Amino acid sequence: MALNPEQVQLIKATVPVLKEHGVTITKVFYSNMLDANPELKTIFNHSNKVNGNQPMALAGALLAYATYIDDLGVLSPAVERICHKHASLYIQPEHYQIVGKYLLEAMGQVLGDALTPPLLEAWGAAYWQLANVMIGKEADLYKSANGWTQFRDFRVARKEPESDEITSFYLEPVDGKPLPTFLPGQYVSIQVPVPELTYAQCRQYSLSDEPQPTYYRISVRRDPGVLDAAAAHPGYVSNILHDTVNAGDIVQLSHPYGDFHLDNPAAEHPLVLLSAGVGLTPLTSMLNSLTTADALPSRPIHFVHGARTSAARAFKAHVQSLSTTLPTLHTTFFTSHPTDQDKQGVDYDYQGRVDISKLDDTQGLFLHNHATEYYICGPTAFMLDTQKALLAKGVDGSRIKMELFGTGGVPAA
Repeated sequence: MALNPEQVQLIKATVPVLKEHGVTITKVFYSNMLDANPELKTIFNHSNKVNGNQPMALAGALLAYATYIDDLGVLSPAVERICHKHASLYIQPEHYQIVGKYLLEAMGQVLGDALTPPLLEAWGAAYWQLANVMIGKEADLYKSANGWTQFRDFRVARKEPESDEITSFYLEPVDGKPLPTFLPGQYVSIQVPVPELTYAQCRQYSLSDEPQPTYYRISVRRDPGVLDAAAAHPGYVSNILHDTVNAGDIVQLSHPYGDFHLDNPAAEHPLVLLSAGVGLTPLTSMLNSLTTADALPSRPIHFVHGARTSAARAFKAHVQSLSTTLPTLHTTFFTSHPTDQDKQGVDYDYQGRVDISKLDDTQGLFLHNHATEYYICGPTAFMLDTQKALLAKGVDGSRIKMELFGTGGVPAA
């Protein structure tokens, strides 16, 4: 049921309240909901709950929803991104019932008498207005999966170190059925038991190779740890994958999802792939896919990557081998901390973090072509800085695509 004008104004009037109390509300919400429904702990990222990222992200989403309740088109990209992540976790309509109940109760618990009956009714209507949109979008995503509507068993066929930090896992379906294709840049959710927590956890990892009918490849960076109120602990899933999952072991995977992907592989306009750290994984999938495209010889591509050290950089030999045989592919590597053994011009091109001011506007960024697309993946600060620099050079924001792993999203330009 759509909100009436009075309810819209009530929701907008809560913006200052959400700015002040939003994180408190969402912390109470997660605590109460997961205490009463422990089976949902598998869905939610435990680390993001402990370090506060999950409550902060939800509080930000509530604030954005209240702010744009009368202009919801502004939120469409964020809703699309969230629905893809939900689909990769197999969120069901009944989950929305649970979330709605505990979210409204948390508002009442924190706000007390300030949550008047009319305001509570308005937020209930607002919640279900958005929930029904998301349920519908997720139903469409499930239909597009052609029957793959729950986690599926995959066997680790190969496990290959790509750098000091990143390891690739080649995953084949246990049932032996052909795998559906995916759009280069998309991800899968992987689910593994976490003995320390006594329940499974899910994480999203980009598919790092071009689509293959018999396997998917993910390339996982070992997460050294996040700081929480108790202690620094390593990322649960990444370290389990690195330390205990080996060839022959079984993991569970979702169907590929994600709204960050190569839009038109057959296009001929230039393409700039900009990444830092493990952010190169979806862009490597794009690059590998393009190497088999008929249009590649006439399509200029620039692959730009930044790493802390040469030893931490994955896929360098592979990418360089492509550039030696494909004249339209150029590469630029930045290294923040080169060693005495590293040679500039061989192991890296520039010292420091990725800085597009060091790239030639014409040969490196193709600014003369107003169809050039820019795909960016890496730490949030890197993406926002790179986006800002491109916009300052006159690039239209619609041609800049960014991806973010973890909770939340990239703020709009």
